[in-house]
Amino acid sequence: MKKNVLYIDTTDNKRIFVSLNNEEKIEIVSQNQVVKSEHLLPALEKLFKKAKITPSLLTEIIVNKGPGSYTGIRVGLAVANAMAFALGIKVNGKKQEVQAIY
Repeated sequence: MKKNVLYIDTTDNKRIFVSLNNEEKIEIVSQNQVVKSEHLLPALEKLFKKAKITPSLLTEIIVNKGPGSYTGIRVGLAVANAMAFALGIKVNGKKQEVQAIY
């Protein structure tokens, strides 16, 4: 089975970078501070269309953990963790698990 590794970098204040297997790449640059929260998901959608795959074919997600913009890193990790949990794959080498609180 082919590995499909998604890479997300949201550490810069005005730029996001996403790539798939270090081949298909999308970079979004903005002059405002909302680039990550408003543009990360559309950038991922554009990347998947360009690579002609669906998120369900991902095998792992790698997120740049910094140093960099604190808010940007949180946005990147939150999206990666949500996707990994939904797809049952790893983020930065670790499986996402939910612990029930009762």
